Order: sequence, then C-alpha cells, then structure tokens
Amino acid sequence: MEWHDQGILLSVRKHGETSVIIDVLTKAHGRHAGVVRGGTSRKLAPILQPGAQLDLRWRARLEDHIGAYSVEPIRSRAAQVMSDRLALAGLNCVTALLVFCLPERDPNAGLYDRTEQLMDLLGQSDIWPLAYLRWEMALLDDLGFGLDLTACAVTGSNQDLVYLSPKSGRAVARDAAGEWADRMLALPPVMKGEGAGEDAEVSQGLDTTGYFLQEKVAAGLGNRPLPEARDRFLRAFRSRIDW
Repeated sequence: MEWHDQGILLSVRKHGETSVIIDVLTKAHGRHAGVVRGGTSRKLAPILQPGAQLDLRWRARLEDHIGAYSVEPIRSRAAQVMSDRLALAGLNCVTALLVFCLPERDPNAGLYDRTEQLMDLLGQSDIWPLAYLRWEMALLDDLGFGLDLTACAVTGSNQDLVYLSPKSGRAVARDAAGEWADRMLALPPVMKGEGAGEDAEVSQGLDTTGYFLQEKVAAGLGNRPLPEARDRFLRAFRSRIDW
C-alpha cells in the first residue's frame, strides 16, 4: 500500500531509539499516523515541528498497518509562533483539538482547507482569534453538532437573536427566552457575522463553542476533558482584553 499527499503535522512522539510516530492532518486521508524512521536526527527533527506543512509518502504492507512516512518540508510555521505567545498557544490549541476530536483516517477536505488557511494566519494577532472562533464553529458542524443561527427556535423570527439553546444549539430571540434566559448561552453578534469582531465578543463566543465541544463532542468520546492547550490559548488571548 502506498499514497502521496500533503499534510499538517499535529503531533510527534518518540518511537524506539531514533524513530518517531507523527500524526498529520491530510486532505485526502484525514488524520493519519505513521512512523518516520530517523525522525530524531539532526536532518529531520527540525522539520518535524507541529504546524509544519509536509509533503508525505506513506507505505505499508497492509492498509490497516501504521505504516511508515517519508517526509519533505513544504513550509515551516515556526517563525510565526516562536516569538509570539498568542500564536504559539493558538497553534498548540488547534493541533491538540484535532487530535482529540477527529477519528483516524476519515477524510474531510473542507476541514483540511479551513485548517490550512487558519494556520497561515498565525502571527496576525489582530485577526487570528476571530478566525479561530469561526474555525471552531465549522469544526462543530463537521462533527455533527453545528449551531443553527438562522432563526429563533421558539418563534421562527430572525430578529434580536442573542441566545443559544444549550440543548439544541439553536438561536433564541431575547423576548422568547423568558424565564429560561439565565440558562441560555450567549450568542454574540460576531458569531452571526455581524459587528466588528471585538475581542470581548470573540471571547464570549469561545465560551459558547467551548460548551458544545465539551458537552457534545467530548461527551461522545468518554467525557474526557478538552485539551489543556485550549485553556492556555484562552488565557493568552484574554490577557490582552481590556474588560
């Protein structure tokens, strides 16, 4: 068995004395692991950094074997993150969430494209958090937990939608929430593609998407907590907000 593809490196772990196992997000083969022989060498170790864009060739005797990769660098994203605390936290957040959420070997070309575009924005701290929020919303949709922001779940109106139902993920209008308002999740304008995308609104939106990631996605994966890398990114992001 053999295939050739591009991929974004998500994680690296040591395997034996000189090899590593890498986990990559590929366009045509989904999240896919494999061994890189000599991955700890001076030649390969600098290439095998999370976030790197790689040209990959995978070989195995049988399709269900872990197989081995040969890799060539396409571009590194180290320069965008090593001197930027927020960018580094964001990179680690994205890679950790993908490893946490995605089944292995399940292709999703749309998610791959969105992730590559998000990665290419690393270091642009003025726009990256909003782009990341939109990526999380799309990730929920890809995982079968998309949010319905088109109309109020109670009245059908598309006016003054300020809440989300934690149960259904559907929007709720201000006047329709009634006595349940304090149990609703916030639906800031930025999640509907409105407004200027202020940091405080993005933060509020990330609380809402985080709820669905934990209560819907993680709940279906054995109620494991979300990766700590997401909390670290939120702390780094929120440290710059003037509340």
